Amino acid sequence: MRELGISGTWVHEPKVYSDSRGDFHEWFKEAEFGGATGRGLRLAQANSSTSVRGTLRGVHFADVPPGQAKYVTCVRGAVLDVVVDIRVGSPTFGSWEGVRLDDVDHTSVFVSEGLGHAFMALTHDATVVYLCSEGYAPAREHGIDPFDPDLAIAWPSGVEPLLSDRDAAAPSLAEAMDKGMLPSYDACRAFYAESQRPLR
Repeated sequence: MRELGISGTWVHEPKVYSDSRGDFHEWFKEAEFGGATGRGLRLAQANSSTSVRGTLRGVHFADVPPGQAKYVTCVRGAVLDVVVDIRVGSPTFGSWEGVRLDDVDHTSVFVSEGLGHAFMALTHDATVVYLCSEGYAPAREHGIDPFDPDLAIAWPSGVEPLLSDRDAAAPSLAEAMDKGMLPSYDACRAFYAESQRPLR
């Protein structure tokens, strides 16, 4: 695994073994994950979503603590997966990084608590699965406008975006900060330290 420029975000690029029968890869290995991130992965919920081309889900985040960390991969089709640093006080606050996830390279992304997460489906029937450290709790779930000009996320051109009503009405990053919705970098770092668990 390698860490991206936004702290708390890692990419797993597995070796894929292919032959005439198909292919095989190791999607998640606890020892490798813990060695890279310095923490364990608590599994509270596993989600799967199927999206038509252009579907844009996010930018989503949850209150910290406890937040919701995600280990995300695309098992069919392709998506552009985007992580946004919304932690107030972070050296990379307001920046974003995108990673293509698809059913060829089988790349996965780990998103720590307190970071914003979104993806856009690049193919029809794009199927994304993600392991979550906490279950879904509507009262502490929030969103940021994925088209906020201050974020300037470079969504793929030539793809008509399809958003839920909730995501389409999400506030900008500045509005969310003014409303006190965003997690602080210091609170997130303290939570990460508390979340570190020795590997078995």
